[in-house]
Amino acid sequence: MKLEGYLVGNKVIILDKSKGIELYKEGFYGKFTGLRKVKDFNVKDFLELSLIEALYLLDKGKLKVKYLDGRDVSRGELLAKAKSSYSSFDEIYRVYEDLRDRGYVVKSGMKFGATFAVYERGPGLDHAPFLVHVTPYEEKVDPLDIVRAGRLSHSVRKKFVLATVNPEGRVEYYVFSWFG
Repeated sequence: MKLEGYLVGNKVIILDKSKGIELYKEGFYGKFTGLRKVKDFNVKDFLELSLIEALYLLDKGKLKVKYLDGRDVSRGELLAKAKSSYSSFDEIYRVYEDLRDRGYVVKSGMKFGATFAVYERGPGLDHAPFLVHVTPYEEKVDPLDIVRAGRLSHSVRKKFVLATVNPEGRVEYYVFSWFG
């Protein structure tokens, strides 16, 4: 299924509601406008994708992105828009891509203070067992930030994972276990 989405600000909107529902069912991509949580698939709203999700789906050949006037948005244009919207975009996208390619469902982890909340099956089917925070490879990690993240992840019963992209382009994951 090749979808068509329209770039609106920092989102890509799928205007065909039935195709939006199919994409959501396929991998829990995006979120529906006007809905906080999907309870069933009888959704009557448009699906909106983040720039990260849209770029990933474009790279996988599942999505074509257009401007509202109907012109195609190139990968380079979408990438430039994403880079101007996210700091450390290259690392964040590489981790997103790696997690998705491994079969995980990846959603924003902002409400948990992390880059991503990662599900094994999907929201509504299970709780996200992992909070993944993406850090640039050369950036020093403050031990207090790890303690804060550990306390939060422990309180919401999730494993805290630090992810980085090494100079060879491979994603490295560091999982923290808390004991006491």
